[in-house]
This record gives sequence, structure tokens and C-alpha cells, in this order.
Amino acid sequence: MTFYILPLLLTLVAGYLLTPAVRMLAFKVGAMDHPDSRKVHNGIMPRMGGLAVYLAFVASVLLFRQVTPQVWGLLAGATVILLVGILDDIRGLSPRVKLAGQILAALVVIVPFNIQVSFITNPLNGHMILLGALSIPVTIFWVVAVTNAVNLIDGLDGLAGGVSGIAALTMAAVTWTQWGAAGMESIMLALTLVAALAGFLKHNFYPAKIFLGDTGSLFLGFTLAVMAIMGLTKSATAVSVIIPLVILGVPLMDTFFAVVRRYNEHKPIFQPDREHLHHRLMAIGLSHRQTVLVIYGLSAFLGLNAVVLNMVSSNQAMAMLVLLAVVVIYLADRVGVLGRSRRTSYNLTTEDYKQRSSKM
Repeated sequence: MTFYILPLLLTLVAGYLLTPAVRMLAFKVGAMDHPDSRKVHNGIMPRMGGLAVYLAFVASVLLFRQVTPQVWGLLAGATVILLVGILDDIRGLSPRVKLAGQILAALVVIVPFNIQVSFITNPLNGHMILLGALSIPVTIFWVVAVTNAVNLIDGLDGLAGGVSGIAALTMAAVTWTQWGAAGMESIMLALTLVAALAGFLKHNFYPAKIFLGDTGSLFLGFTLAVMAIMGLTKSATAVSVIIPLVILGVPLMDTFFAVVRRYNEHKPIFQPDREHLHHRLMAIGLSHRQTVLVIYGLSAFLGLNAVVLNMVSSNQAMAMLVLLAVVVIYLADRVGVLGRSRRTSYNLTTEDYKQRSSKM
């Protein structure tokens, strides 16, 4: 047991101790986040905090884990996406350049290391569908979608880091139910990310001393997407194609609802707004801390559903998914993330958001 627990404790300590050093580095290189009309913080804050998570995670993997070719692929792609995030945090990159960097990072894990979604299972009949030539574009789409989804929810102190940690913990639990001890290396890989995040979140939870920045949100989204391919999508069970979507439900649904909302309101799909889930929860009266904890709770609820889905029959899983979808869409409409219909009485100014952000 010590063989597994001690590396995780050391990773947690590394994440905690590295963060102040990265904070000082962020000041030196100018990786600073300035307040604007879309953000809820008042002062200038250092970002690039994801570098501490990356360093703690990579060091622990290299020192304590079995570094297979696929793990090397994960680390190589994660390094590429980390560099994209660092450049964006320091100098600012256009959306096209960031997208190109994400595609490049995805290709790094696909081409040399053969980490890709080679098949999906039809959840209706359990039959395996080989993707063939579609394997590479499907994998790129998945990696880019999850990477951007995590990046988009990084709007409050501790939000993206906590949600990512819950997702990684759920991946470990689902892998255990699927493979048992045979999946221990995949489990430990996910738990290593959880430990690195736990150390960092001590500095990042409200009130934060440092932000993840794109350095962290892109790294976390990319790493979760690739770990899902390495572990969860290898199962041939009928719901295997659904489980990663449920685990990463909060960032993926928030991104999907943003696309639907902007389309319905005839706005550019990629135009940023202040109508994401965390904005809407604050708009209906929750404080900064309460909003983050509520979204943590939602992530944990979806994670628990993902674990249960993996343990029930296909028919039971389909019934659960239908019920879950109905509940999620209903709540999303009530909160107002789907469009104007539910938020006409909840229009807050930038100052309102910042005042609620200052509430404990």
C-alpha cells in the first residue's frame, strides 16, 4: 500500500511547494491576468499556475510510475499543450494559433504513439464499430473539444482545477470497476493528477493567490482527454462511449449549451460571453465560493453516475442516461444557460459580479 500512497503524498507536497515558485516566475515573465468586463476578480493576478501542476505530475510519473510508450505519448503531448498555454499567458495568442497548437498536441499523441479512438461501441446493441480512417479526426475532435471545454470553465478561483480533479478521480474509480488490479497503472496515473491538483488548489481556491491560466486549463483538458482514450474507451461495454462524456459532463455541457445559446441568439459561436454556468449561478444570488462548491457537487454527482453506469445492465444504463439528460436540460433552462428566457430578471453588471465574488 505504501508503494501507492507515498508517491501520491509526495506529488501533493510537490504541487503545494512548487506553486509559490511558479507564482514568483509569473510576476517576472509578465504572465498576469488583468480584470475586464467579463472577469469577476478586481486586481491584477498572476496566472500560469498550471506549470506547478504539470511539474508535480510529470516528475511523479517519471519517478514512480511505469512509463510505457503511451505514457510517453501523453507526456509529450502535454508538454506541447503546456508550451501553448505558457505563450498565451505571457504574450497572448490568437484563437487560430491556439487551435493549431491543440491540434498539433493531439497529433503528437496520435501519430508516433498510436493513442487514438479506434472503435466505439453502439450503446443500443453493444456492437463494436471500427472507425478506420475516421479514427484520427475523431480523436482530434475529442481532444480539442475537451481541452477547450476545461479552458472555458476556468472562470472562478479553483473551479477548473477542482472539476478536473473530480473528473480524474472518477476516471480512477471507473477504471477500477472495469479492470480491477489489472488497470492499476491507469488508476495511479489519474490519481497522480488528482494529487498534483490537490497541492495546487491550496493556493488557487477562493481567494486565489494564483490562477491556472491557459497553461493549466489547456494542460488539464488535454490530459483528461488523452487519459480517457488510454483507459476508458478501451472497454467494449455498451456504455463505454458514454462514460467519458458523463465524467466530463460539466465542462462539456457548459460548452455545448454556450454553442446552442449563441446560435439561438444569432451571436458568433466563438464570441465570449458572461452566461456560462458559473456566471448564471452567481447571477441568481450565490457567492463566489458557493458557486464553485455547487459545481463541485454537480461534478461529483455526474461522476457517481458514471461509476454506476459502468456497473448496471445496458437497459438500466440507457434509462439512467435518459433521466439524467432530462434533469440536466431542465436545470440548465432554469438557471438560464440555454438562453434569455430564464434570465431576464437576473441581469447583473460587472460590479455586481465582483461584489458577489467578494462574498464568502
